[in-house]
Amino acid sequence: MNQIATLTEFLESGGLQLNYYDMGRRITPIPREDFINFELTETPYPAPLQQQAWFALILSDPQQQALDPMIWFLRFPLDEQAKLLQAARDDFLHRLMENLGQSAAGERQELQTAIQDNPYLFQPKEERLAIFHARFTASLNRPVSRYYEHAKAYFQGDLGWDQWSFVGYQGIADLAARIGSDISEQQMVSAIADLPAAPLEALCHCLENESTSKAITLALIKRARQAMKEPRADLRIISSVIRGISQSTAAEHRNELILKALEHPDSAHSELLVAISGRAWECLAEQQICEKFLQRLAENEVGQELFDGVLSDLLYMPSSRAWLQSSLRNPQRSEQLNRAISHFFDSLRQPEAD
Repeated sequence: MNQIATLTEFLESGGLQLNYYDMGRRITPIPREDFINFELTETPYPAPLQQQAWFALILSDPQQQALDPMIWFLRFPLDEQAKLLQAARDDFLHRLMENLGQSAAGERQELQTAIQDNPYLFQPKEERLAIFHARFTASLNRPVSRYYEHAKAYFQGDLGWDQWSFVGYQGIADLAARIGSDISEQQMVSAIADLPAAPLEALCHCLENESTSKAITLALIKRARQAMKEPRADLRIISSVIRGISQSTAAEHRNELILKALEHPDSAHSELLVAISGRAWECLAEQQICEKFLQRLAENEVGQELFDGVLSDLLYMPSSRAWLQSSLRNPQRSEQLNRAISHFFDSLRQPEAD
């Protein structure tokens, strides 16, 4: 018997059909070929979080299409280049094989039992789980949740904007995944103008996983600009909007807002900085934004610990490493930023305590 080299190969050998979703910074599908290349350590994980790959593995049986697929939420540690530590994957596979034998062919209950108490499993937060289910069911044209119709009626303005506390988060997630199909873009643009803060934030946290149109981007930006003009800027609204437009098709408008936000007197607040680094990191490809971001990060209200954590996280990501390194070498850095950077690199050089 040929030795099985990957988790994908083992599970597909049992007749299962696999789909993959990134569950880290964003909830997005991973093409099968990309995941296999990641398993073979040919490519790094595209958007690691806390030096780990967080993903959903969806197992469907083509012979039993009436059954809902099984879903495993897994996290694997990564090496310095954000590539898979194969020893961890092999350990997971070994544990699975010990419970199942040499084949993944078997009854559904056997597979579920085999994965129980596995240390590589994790349980997503309820909000993330709602978004995952909304995106996955939308991709398969499966029925929406029982919360959807109520959420749709609310966002169409039929229930009164003050009735937001009765709207289920799952319904908002379902709605965000179906803009342009079951609810028109214009209806959503109209709703954004009137939404209270809480449902607006929830909508933005769902939209961060979607490619938002120019029209919706501009509607959200208008809310953020209004929040900036208040005597005491509502940083939760501004941060949420940045998250909501992080994958906007109108990147120039997104970047313009982020730069404007970083120029605001309250822009050194951790909530705003984490929204940019955790969800809208692509904007850091713009040198002006990257340099302004680093300066504000050095000024943050939490202190050096936040600076070190955010910078380490961004330098670890393959896509943002080059942008950060270029800005870190800028000779025009402020003395405050110089001190923060020096402390960061000094901490990396310090030997670990026994």
